[in-house]
Amino acid sequence: MKINYDFKNPELLRLALVQSGIDAKHNNERLEFIGDRVLGLSVAALLYEMYPNEAEGSLARRHAFLVSTETLANVAKKIEIEKELHHGHMTGGKIDHILANAMEAVLGAIFLDSGFEDARKIIIELWHDMAAADITAPKDAKTALQELVQKNGNGDLPVYEYSEPVGASHNPEFTVTVKALGKSAVGVGSSKKLASLDAAEKLLKILAI
Repeated sequence: MKINYDFKNPELLRLALVQSGIDAKHNNERLEFIGDRVLGLSVAALLYEMYPNEAEGSLARRHAFLVSTETLANVAKKIEIEKELHHGHMTGGKIDHILANAMEAVLGAIFLDSGFEDARKIIIELWHDMAAADITAPKDAKTALQELVQKNGNGDLPVYEYSEPVGASHNPEFTVTVKALGKSAVGVGSSKKLASLDAAEKLLKILAI
């Protein structure tokens, strides 16, 4: 794994790379929970400093993109997490979800190993170029999907259907199905909001084909 950090406690890294499909008890879900929060705050602070003249709405859209499942999975692929990740069978849409969770778990492991500042440094190193890449703040996937549907449809809006969450109460997994323009996609996430964004991202890709 290509990351500029040496663990004082290698067991934390080992645990961060164990997916729940392999070990239901000793896996990376708790580290993912912490890593999600560390990433969110670090990216928020980075954007606040990088774009001093942008309003909250623009910063929020940038933030949503930078902490999305797709972005996390792309960072995970860049540092080659999959070469060391212990996982079950990764099929279809589950691949990016599993890689994104592992990326968050690694960040959570760094936080527990050395504290917030070292974790923040790694996040800045991995996310800075993406944060600086777009001059205009990107739209979140749900907004982009709604605008696409309104432009190409008969005025109907995307329809989101929410399933009951599964998994432990401290770390639930939500599933959302979105339908628009005769197509549908299923998203997953640790909250309804994240699952909805994941579903919208996938449907945008389908409609773009």
